[in-house]
Amino acid sequence: MIRRLATQGEAYAEAQFFLANCYGTGALGLQIDHERAYHLYLQATKQNHAAAVYRVAFSNEIGAGTKRDPSRAATFYRKAASLGDTPGMYKLGMILLNGYLGEQRNPREAIGWLKRAAEQADEDNPHAVHELALVYENPSGTLVPHDPVYAKNLLTHAAQLGYTPSQYKLGQCFEYGTLTCPVDPKRSIAWYTKAAEKGFPEAELALSGWYLTGSEGILKQSDSEAYLWARRAANKGLNKAEYAVGYYAEVGIGIKQDIEFAKKYYMRAAGGFLTF
Repeated sequence: MIRRLATQGEAYAEAQFFLANCYGTGALGLQIDHERAYHLYLQATKQNHAAAVYRVAFSNEIGAGTKRDPSRAATFYRKAASLGDTPGMYKLGMILLNGYLGEQRNPREAIGWLKRAAEQADEDNPHAVHELALVYENPSGTLVPHDPVYAKNLLTHAAQLGYTPSQYKLGQCFEYGTLTCPVDPKRSIAWYTKAAEKGFPEAELALSGWYLTGSEGILKQSDSEAYLWARRAANKGLNKAEYAVGYYAEVGIGIKQDIEFAKKYYMRAAGGFLTF
């Protein structure tokens, strides 16, 4: 039935988009076929299906079902943004902010698209809110006036939508008293925990630090928890966490002292740092 709706008579754009997703993911028992998916997305764009336009752009960017074509990708991202697609507005904003896909940097237009995307932010699309916060956080104020209060409010909004980078960033703000936030261990630990529980490695390492020191009346000091959170982050390849695990093993914090094990993690950390 979906195939008929997508291919016969006056084709239904939403059916084309749905069927394309099925070919892209192997849903409904279909074999994954990126070329068919791309063709269906492309058909749906003829009826200005905004999400399909975005998928065509993304496919051209990474070469899924078609050859890589950065210029064509940028064109379709702009069309998706113009059709009001939230991911499309965010992506176009980032392209123009950083000069991606061979496009000229245009910070003023980029900020405009990011703001429009942020106005439509939801749990699936919080990214623009976070990126705007980083722009307003910048003390140099080269793109927009430095506004730490607005940056904090944006981070809070994105964090409440469940965006882990924003949750981690707020944890930092309340740990160190930045962006007009007071030093507040309780709120710092709470935001780090939210991000860490979703597997965000930087937050896992930050939580390890809090367990290492403890916070009176808020968090009981625990060497074992400090080690376990650092190990989680290290297992995701975070170099600073690999170093921390090496140190914990060398000294014997939360784990039996083991010099050879410590060397292993120091080597892993060193290898990562050398790639920068």
